[in-house]
Amino acid sequence: MKYMLLIYGSTDTQNACTVEDWMAYDKEVQEAGIFVTGHSLADLTTATTIRVDDSGERTVTDGPFAETREVLGGYYVIDVPDLDVALDWAARCPGARDGGTVEVRPVAEF
Repeated sequence: MKYMLLIYGSTDTQNACTVEDWMAYDKEVQEAGIFVTGHSLADLTTATTIRVDDSGERTVTDGPFAETREVLGGYYVIDVPDLDVALDWAARCPGARDGGTVEVRPVAEF
């Protein structure tokens, strides 16, 4: 089953994860044969948000819409047998440390 690991970091604190931490995790996921896809996202200052109201009028704003101290920094999609295994991989993710959060969601397949 495919799961998306959504990696959120705090905008208030510097994450102590190093590039080497991420490279090691990438290698581990790849070598385990569970990697489907994943990307790091550009800085949140590059985001543009669009909302469409009931009349169809668009409102475009710079930056992310949500007023939050956490930002989505990237994601992995992994293919593992079940949620427990997905949670184990999420717990290993460097983004889960130092105030970060990894949200685990099944990928809906239609």
